[in-house]
Amino acid sequence: MRAVIFQRHSPDLDVYEVVDWPVPEIGPDEVLIKVHYAALNRLDDWVRRGWKGLNLKLPHIPGSDFAGEIAAVGSQVSGWEPGQLVSGNPTLFCNRCRYCLRGDQHLCEQFAIVGEHVAGSYAEYMKLPARNLIAVPAGIDLKLVAAASLAHLTAWRNLIVAGGLRPGETVLIVGAGGGVNIAALQLAKLAGAGVWVIASSAEKAVRAQALGADWVLDRSRQPRWGKAVWQHSQQQGVDVVVDNVGAATWTQSLRCLAKGGRLVTVGGTSGYEASTPVNLIFGRQLRIIGSSMGNMNDARQMFNLLFQGRFQPVIDSVWPLADYVPALQRMLAGEHFGKIVIEI
Repeated sequence: MRAVIFQRHSPDLDVYEVVDWPVPEIGPDEVLIKVHYAALNRLDDWVRRGWKGLNLKLPHIPGSDFAGEIAAVGSQVSGWEPGQLVSGNPTLFCNRCRYCLRGDQHLCEQFAIVGEHVAGSYAEYMKLPARNLIAVPAGIDLKLVAAASLAHLTAWRNLIVAGGLRPGETVLIVGAGGGVNIAALQLAKLAGAGVWVIASSAEKAVRAQALGADWVLDRSRQPRWGKAVWQHSQQQGVDVVVDNVGAATWTQSLRCLAKGGRLVTVGGTSGYEASTPVNLIFGRQLRIIGSSMGNMNDARQMFNLLFQGRFQPVIDSVWPLADYVPALQRMLAGEHFGKIVIEI
């Protein structure tokens, strides 16, 4: 099979190769998936660079998002058969620890992510535990399924489940082009919230508004966007802030919150060492809520909304597997709006 691999951690993109690679051998509780589409995430860049404690088995195939069809099933797998269209939860879990037994697979003591800790989806075939599968109904565009799996699952858990977003609340999303932020915008509208967005350019501001944002600010024209948000809220603040940028925006995001407000986060693309004004936390009685990925109940709820047509992932562009590197360069340059999809 053809696959994208890297054989060492590096800040440089030239470590990627598209090569012939052995088809994975599945275990008794696993399925072999013929991948039709995969999709890019910032996680790809971090995994290639590596960090202390990652301890990847190299060479490594990245990629967390996927949609395809079952090619083979393990000897202990029931209820699934070759030819079925599937996607799945990229959150890997043991199904035995105390967290898994209570349904919190995203907190598993052996937590891992497809494409981060084990071989991923930028290949013609991948393997996955059968317990992670989600059946895809006939007639659903598999590009949209691949585009939803990590980003919308992450946003669902963070904003809707952990963040407890309620109808009538106002949520501020810091950033407009990435998959998780676009997913947060779509899911917040479904939840009946008012959505404000901080965009990095006039073009992304226009596109965010077209997706349903109620108020959008172009920070390239107004760098002190936190003050603008405070003024626009009649100096009351917003109920929830989605901030996955981290160090560069953290303090401004906290200052945008109303009394009793929540800041929700799943990452920090600009760095993790952020300044937190402690007086704001207790003075306004704020909450900071973090999460990573989602459990199987989250995955089923999110995918059901997609299959019902309640939202449609935004696809920036579709690239062949051989062009993985230029596709990744587009994402890292911030030129995209929505998910970049790889056709396998």
